[in-house]
Amino acid sequence: MGLRVDRATATGKFSLDGEVHDVENNIWVVGDDQRCVVIDAPHDVEAVRELVAGREVLAVLATHAHDDHIRVAPDLAEAVGAGVYLHPDDLPLWELTHPARKPHKLLADRQVFRIGRAGLKVLHTPGHSPGSVCFYCPDLGTVFTGDTLFAGGPGATGRSFSNFGTILTSIRDRLLPLPGRTKVRPGHGPGTTIGEVVPQFDDWVARGY
Repeated sequence: MGLRVDRATATGKFSLDGEVHDVENNIWVVGDDQRCVVIDAPHDVEAVRELVAGREVLAVLATHAHDDHIRVAPDLAEAVGAGVYLHPDDLPLWELTHPARKPHKLLADRQVFRIGRAGLKVLHTPGHSPGSVCFYCPDLGTVFTGDTLFAGGPGATGRSFSNFGTILTSIRDRLLPLPGRTKVRPGHGPGTTIGEVVPQFDDWVARGY
């Protein structure tokens, strides 16, 4: 069987700036029948391992370092024998959750992860956090956007380490130029397509969030 995307959800807590919220996160696994990568490791190691289904995990990729996306990343990495990858600009956020455990490797903009003949390209998209990234897979016509872009607009920017103008620039310059049919697979909730969100961009600018 060729490359595919598997999805599950996990529920838990998101905490930052002294606030705690209940959240449900998407877990994305991209691969074939033998190998895969995991995108984000939120609340439950076993939920991720069930989605992996015994395949070799090449990497645990973090879209950003808010605790609801990396809560079990070190434990998952140990369980599946893979490294955790994070953009260096999010290390201060990572250390809030895992002060004694560092990610194994650092992500770089335009870096490509190979899964068979397909590739996942790293797009640095700061704004929701300084080191937020998206993972674009042209072979699957999809982009995994973490909390940078949702069906309803940009990710939240009202907390520490975030900036609304920066996330708009990231979306405009790095995501909206992708082919319109590209599926957007976010860190929470339902997906959309690039073609569906392009006409909404000016409305997001005007509303200010």
